[in-house]
Amino acid sequence: MSDKSPPRQSSRRSFIKQSTATVAGASLAASIASRAHAASTDEIKCALIGCGGRGTGAVTQFLSTTNGPIRLYAMADAYKDRLEDSLNNIQRGAKGYPETSKVDVPEERRFVGLDAYKKAIDCGVDMVILTTPPGFRPLQFEYAVKQGKNIFSEKPVATDAPGIRRFLAAVQEAKKKNLKVGIGLQRHHQASYIETIKRLQDGAIGDINFMRAYWDGGGVWVRPRQPGMTEMQYQVLNWYYFTWMCGDHIVEQHIHNIDVCNWLKGTHPIAAQGQGGRQVRTAKEYGQIFDHHSIEFTYADGSTMISQCRHIKDCYNSVSEHAHGSKGYCNISGAVIEPKEGEKWRFRGSNPNPYQVEHDDLQNAIRNNLDYNEGEYGAMSTMTAIYGRMASYSGKLIRWDDAFNSKLSLAPGIDDYTWDTAAPVQPDADGFYPVPMPGSTQSY
Repeated sequence: MSDKSPPRQSSRRSFIKQSTATVAGASLAASIASRAHAASTDEIKCALIGCGGRGTGAVTQFLSTTNGPIRLYAMADAYKDRLEDSLNNIQRGAKGYPETSKVDVPEERRFVGLDAYKKAIDCGVDMVILTTPPGFRPLQFEYAVKQGKNIFSEKPVATDAPGIRRFLAAVQEAKKKNLKVGIGLQRHHQASYIETIKRLQDGAIGDINFMRAYWDGGGVWVRPRQPGMTEMQYQVLNWYYFTWMCGDHIVEQHIHNIDVCNWLKGTHPIAAQGQGGRQVRTAKEYGQIFDHHSIEFTYADGSTMISQCRHIKDCYNSVSEHAHGSKGYCNISGAVIEPKEGEKWRFRGSNPNPYQVEHDDLQNAIRNNLDYNEGEYGAMSTMTAIYGRMASYSGKLIRWDDAFNSKLSLAPGIDDYTWDTAAPVQPDADGFYPVPMPGSTQSY
């Protein structure tokens, strides 16, 4: 894309400024912030909200931190069997946890249903881990902030622009309350990425004028409809294939690679156009999302990011990021820098598991009352991925401000959803769901 028009005024800055003004009269946090700030000897009680594979993994990493006493105190999920399976897995791993970690989730602190998150947040915990489908993230994050909890939130943090704005408003409130917020974009805690990005930003290959980002793989699970399920129950169980909960795989997975490019540039793109569709994964059990997207993002300095993601088996696979500069090339994910002149550099230092490090860092911030809030870059990288989806669904060239300020809500009234609520998308008489059509779909 050759459009190099000057960027419009930054929506992010203006939005945050506006949000800050809105909450300026709110009381500050001292009386609300978690007691876990008080001393390193305090026990931190945690609630896991969302007991799938990522939630079970995240709480295992929480329990493996060694900064002080911690306790898994409550769990919540939409489905009881998933909660119990997760708890059993966590308990089976207990011998590997430090002596300061405890698993203590009796029946009365196991909460089930779409409103279970409120009960878990309100049962006396100091922090929460949010790993439910991302469409629910803005309201759950907002409620956790309202109740004064420290938060680890998985990515992405929303599936539409209204959700992003709601999340960002809660981030500003969390700052007012001195709450600590970690976001599951673990590359920011991975030594090889940290060192490589620093060298690039210091000019190792000159001006960065072109980037490539890939998440090409075979796809994920499908969960079949069970007898007697309401439509809402089926969609929540099979959430990955419904845009209002997942955001499509460009948002749910490819955000990691898009986030790295934003991190390198220190900002978000200002224009996007692209294409995508469903070529292989077309059966009704795959809901409404695409199986491939290819987006061209343009940044304010005229540089470009090519973003590509695919869920099709038996094809070339790559999960990686690359940068091309005026003085060389870098395989960012491989932590290798190849300047046109001078010696090739490769990261050779210690590179501990970033999924563990991100929890170690959050616990350290809580216990030592350090400034720690990853919410803004988590939201802006999520918005960039949503921006790409808007471009592929619509087939249009879209400006950032038009995307960010979009009023299109994918799940109106989500705060009040129950199992009997009509789901935001409905199947036709043959069981097929509406699929976006470039050229005619209103995606933003």
